[in-house]
Amino acid sequence: MVLSWTKRNMFRRTSKAKHQLPGAGDGELTVEEITIPTNFRCPVSLDLMKDPVTLSTGITYDRFSIDKWIEAGNKTCPVTNQKLSTFEITPNHTIRKMIQSWCVENSSYGIERIPTPRIPVSGYEVNEVCTRLLSGCRNLDEKKCVEFVGKIKIWWRESERNKRVIIGNGVSSVLATVFDSFSCVSFEEHVVVLEEVLEILTWIVKTSFGDSKTKMCLSSSSLNCLVWFLDGKDLGARQNAVLLLKEMNVEELSRIEGVVEGLVKIVKEPIGSSATKACLTTIFKLVSSAKNRDEISERFVELGLVSFLLETIVDGEKGICEKALGVLDCLCDCKKGKEVVQTNALALPLVIKKLLRVSPLASSFAVGIVRKILCEKKEERVLIEAIQLGAFQKLLVMLQVGCEEKTKENTTELLKLLNGYRSKAECVDNSLDFKYLKN
Repeated sequence: MVLSWTKRNMFRRTSKAKHQLPGAGDGELTVEEITIPTNFRCPVSLDLMKDPVTLSTGITYDRFSIDKWIEAGNKTCPVTNQKLSTFEITPNHTIRKMIQSWCVENSSYGIERIPTPRIPVSGYEVNEVCTRLLSGCRNLDEKKCVEFVGKIKIWWRESERNKRVIIGNGVSSVLATVFDSFSCVSFEEHVVVLEEVLEILTWIVKTSFGDSKTKMCLSSSSLNCLVWFLDGKDLGARQNAVLLLKEMNVEELSRIEGVVEGLVKIVKEPIGSSATKACLTTIFKLVSSAKNRDEISERFVELGLVSFLLETIVDGEKGICEKALGVLDCLCDCKKGKEVVQTNALALPLVIKKLLRVSPLASSFAVGIVRKILCEKKEERVLIEAIQLGAFQKLLVMLQVGCEEKTKENTTELLKLLNGYRSKAECVDNSLDFKYLKN
């Protein structure tokens, strides 16, 4: 294979006459062609190998390519098609040193020397650190625990393969134990180790390989600690806490004191898009599926969440807007929530404006909210306002483009209700005939 490399400026000036392409004028880019030796190229990617490793079949590949091949479920050697007796791979230091020497020899062509790769962490090393970490945890030795957690964090940052080894060897459960042990004693006294563990726990739950996703189970004291972090001053810890809370069991979370106040604070004082999304997702789970969701919903309403949600919807990005509308739809299921939404002058215009503008999911939530605002009291003034805001036309379009069955039923109900007031609405185009819609 032939690859083109651009010479650096300093070599262009000194070797211009020798290396300039035929017909190239002054000041034009000088290009050299150099052939990468075949045995330096990975048989899978055909690129220059950066970390050559050898399989049991004797064929050398780049580590990244062969790891990806094996993780995809393949059990044979890509070149020989032989069944692999073992999935162990051995670093080929000889080829790696030859490639590095070749890079140095051709540095004038802009080829950079490949760095000597770090040796991936082994399962034995991870288990050894976990054992020492648990020992330090039992003795409440914060300094030692911080040291070992730091080592895990270094391994995690080095490569995707290390992440898989760390997750595969049960580090998440060990870290959860450490977090629980120190949170049972004192949040303030052990805040350093708690923040360190919290950060890597967040990395783990956010990482998904294939269809697998790490499940996290924390005790009540750990959940109380996470809620405590929500009210703290450290923005990183607050963000990590809300990202981890999103993965928790909703029934256990609903029983934790202060969780509602902490989540409202994240919405009220946003610290980042990912944190806001995680917060709204957690709130949605609480107000839609918790056994005491009515009580929780009323508490959210009392803390002014409705107005914060409406502010978020005004200029929120797609994901945030969807989640905010979903929460608002659920809050309208409780009496106090519906009353607050109905009396908020911004609610109806804003929700109608978002119809068909964000996503099908957001539109289905918006239809639900509009239905709950209009269909209970059926106030003529509010119905006429909705028509003037363009609700009738948007709802009709929703039926035409298609939507889920439940949304379709809500949309049809609203159209029938609004159709009877179209003649009373000002500034509305009545040129279309919708007499077939029964009131």
